[in-house]
Amino acid sequence: MLSPQSLQQIDTELAKYPADQRRSAIMGALRIAQAEKGYLAPETIAYVADYIGITAAQAYEVATFYNMYNLEPVGKYKLTVCTNLPCALRGGIDAGEYLKQKLGIGYGETTADGKFTLLEGECMGACGDAPVMLVNNHKMCSFMDAEAIEKKLAELQ
Repeated sequence: MLSPQSLQQIDTELAKYPADQRRSAIMGALRIAQAEKGYLAPETIAYVADYIGITAAQAYEVATFYNMYNLEPVGKYKLTVCTNLPCALRGGIDAGEYLKQKLGIGYGETTADGKFTLLEGECMGACGDAPVMLVNNHKMCSFMDAEAIEKKLAELQ
């Protein structure tokens, strides 16, 4: 179900923990599986759980708790806009509305070309840089007013 390269990376994650704590590697293992597959289908979660040595339900609990895991296919660029109170007070709601209008989609939707998925996110811990947007769970973008959004979308084209 996963490539030998991904399994080797999961083995590296497993090696970080004592044998009786293998379950601690689940977050890293799910991240690796998602990087290969694009999202975590139920059968992928079950496969990773079995490989780690935990139940599928335990792995699914982790995958559904954290918003960095995609349980459905997403666009090439997953844009998560923080609309929690500090960001909302500093333009987070406006940034989200601007992206909805610009991309022609709502939260939880993907553009027809499969390029962008737009999500509403919780606090990202960068309140001083509000409003913030996270690209593909890894790239934090700060001070996302309309001009900054235009610039970021142009970079991603």
